[in-house]
Amino acid sequence: MARTDLRVRLLGLLSRRFSITRLDAEGIAEAQARHLGHNRVVDFVFGGVAPGTEQQEVEVAGQVGRLPARVHRPVGAEGPLPLVVDFHGGGWVVGDLDGVDWHCSSVAAAVGAVVVSVDYRLAPGHRWPAGPEDCYAALCDVVARAAEFGADPDRVAVMGDSAGGNLSAVVTLMARDRGGPRIAFQGLVYPATDLTLSSPSIDENADAPVLTRADCVAFRDLYLGGQDPRDPYVSPLFAADHTGLPPALVQVAELDPIRDDGLRYAAALRAAGVPVRTTTYVGMPHGYLSFPGFCRSAPQAMAELCAELALHLRVEAPEART
Repeated sequence: MARTDLRVRLLGLLSRRFSITRLDAEGIAEAQARHLGHNRVVDFVFGGVAPGTEQQEVEVAGQVGRLPARVHRPVGAEGPLPLVVDFHGGGWVVGDLDGVDWHCSSVAAAVGAVVVSVDYRLAPGHRWPAGPEDCYAALCDVVARAAEFGADPDRVAVMGDSAGGNLSAVVTLMARDRGGPRIAFQGLVYPATDLTLSSPSIDENADAPVLTRADCVAFRDLYLGGQDPRDPYVSPLFAADHTGLPPALVQVAELDPIRDDGLRYAAALRAAGVPVRTTTYVGMPHGYLSFPGFCRSAPQAMAELCAELALHLRVEAPEART
């Protein structure tokens, strides 16, 4: 195992102060109501909006109502552009659109795509299956409205980090099973794919920086409330059949309790004949893409994600502006 650098150790110490295991119901509600916004300090840690992009606040369909969403697109780009739908991380309990502005605007700038980030309902107020059903409904709505956003409904990808990676994988299963939109690519960044918490890395990295085994248990229990963790729309690893799913990039972090979730899911996709690229970022903790100011691999990981999106969305020459 690589030695953990000072920045990652510092990030781990800061993250422990905000661990989900320290929050009661009132604390969770406060965390959900709090939004990052943007300032110099926040943007240093989490990344700011990429230059050359513009943002638009919209609403999209959820399972039972309208959901906030944010559209990122390159300034002055002529459409129709490829369409990427992003689902944010946060353990299905926290997280918001601000926290993925760097991800989404960087993809919009580098790939030349319209990126729509969706703010789905959160647990424990809205337990599974509210989150994935919201995400699937939003995907269908965004694709149906692609022309409104200057996007191409025939060049569609999904992406997400952590819980968002889980939701992206689940949405691709739903789209296949329900005859939904054709998805050309799935970008899964340190995704949770086995909520039985059976991956060997759960114990190997039980006390890792940023995310611990105790955090994984707390997020899982808040999300499911005792429901079956083996349902494939909870844990996509347990789908009976992975054939017919879109090509994938699976990025994982070496120092992550759910590292092996991503590696096992990549193996399952590959065994089903799905093209997969897998990258392990050495010395990195869970969440590295959300902390470009602390995690040295974040720019490289973003560049890899953009290159794979461009390849599968048939973009000839993405401009690397991440």
